[in-house]
Amino acid sequence: MTSRLSSHVVSANSDSTDFPLNNLPYGVFSIDSGERRCGVAIGDYVIDVATLERDGTIDLGKPLLQSGVWNPVMEAGSDVWEQLRLRLISLLDANSPDQNHVTNALVPLTEVRLHMPFTVAEFTDFYAGKHHATNVGTMFRGPENALPPNWLHIPIGYNGRASSVVVSGTQIRRPWGQLKGPDDAAPRFAPCARFDIELEIGAIVGQSSDGPVSVKTADEMIFGYVLLNDWSARDIQAWEYQPLGPFQGKATATSISPWIVTKAALEPFRCDAPAREVELLPHLKDAGPMLYDIDLSVTLQPKGKGPTVITQTNYNEMYYSSAQQLAHHTSSGCPMRVGDLLGTGTISGANKENRGALLEISWGGKEPITLDSGETRSFVEDHDTVTLFGAACANDYRIGFGRCEGTLLPAKDNPFA
Repeated sequence: MTSRLSSHVVSANSDSTDFPLNNLPYGVFSIDSGERRCGVAIGDYVIDVATLERDGTIDLGKPLLQSGVWNPVMEAGSDVWEQLRLRLISLLDANSPDQNHVTNALVPLTEVRLHMPFTVAEFTDFYAGKHHATNVGTMFRGPENALPPNWLHIPIGYNGRASSVVVSGTQIRRPWGQLKGPDDAAPRFAPCARFDIELEIGAIVGQSSDGPVSVKTADEMIFGYVLLNDWSARDIQAWEYQPLGPFQGKATATSISPWIVTKAALEPFRCDAPAREVELLPHLKDAGPMLYDIDLSVTLQPKGKGPTVITQTNYNEMYYSSAQQLAHHTSSGCPMRVGDLLGTGTISGANKENRGALLEISWGGKEPITLDSGETRSFVEDHDTVTLFGAACANDYRIGFGRCEGTLLPAKDNPFA
């Protein structure tokens, strides 16, 4: 494990910062109502790399940091990814000769507004956490049939909506939908009553493909990772999902954290997947350690009250890595695009306190949880704020993702009345 790198930005040398020099995650920011600019988080600041490119301090061969999104850098390829990271480390190092010049490009994080860091081309969400799949399957089919027959052989997924992906801090509106409970004689159109969260990691595809790729190549195609909350309308989903799977129950919103943590920053934290129960086919076999040791947690905060930690788990609980998900996605010849986003699926651990969705935590609403405020929850209620946190932790530094946050607003009046 590497040690913490020392920076002339003093706040980047704190043991508790999410953004040490080892991290350097990529985001997009604005000041007041100004233009959106590419920036890099360092300690308590964001460094305006668009300005540093314009004045020649950063030279990537051609302008790549002026569009207000990170897609041009992704498309430029892994050599440019490495070149930019090395240049940033040299500029921000404690002994950098460019300290005074770089300081002028630092903006306090408290003064900026953060935006979507990239343009999402397509969004695919998977169902690749074994504990989550087992828990949900047990609820609906019993423990003997919890996992579908294909689950241990392929990462199951569905195509979501890129248009519904929003950045942390965006408010979420409770959706309307068609609902039918087991005791209802007929379906009805009503606001969702069982609105949920899903604690996930999102992998961002940084290189395109025109045909099948190996797991190793898929890993090389991934630019970086974000926290991801796949908001889920469980009652809408329950009525619609057979036979073609999720649709409107997943279409309301998907929140992501504003900082892209690069694969390079996470390299020291690679780890192996859990032991395989059945051997995977050759095109899906692990190509080395494909997961990361990333601590994850979620808080739920009612309006006017303090937050309660409702779950803690780790990305290393996943059964299939993002690289395996990406390789499987391409196996039919499906082209992948720069900016494609792949959600891992809910990340849950073995115990109740490690479950990554309220559906599991409250066991379908039968076991409500008590918050620190004394209130109880089975699902997200109006005005609740849900926040995801994540960090890969070494002895003297952490590679943090920042916050992935959303507040649920009440449903609007019936849009079809």
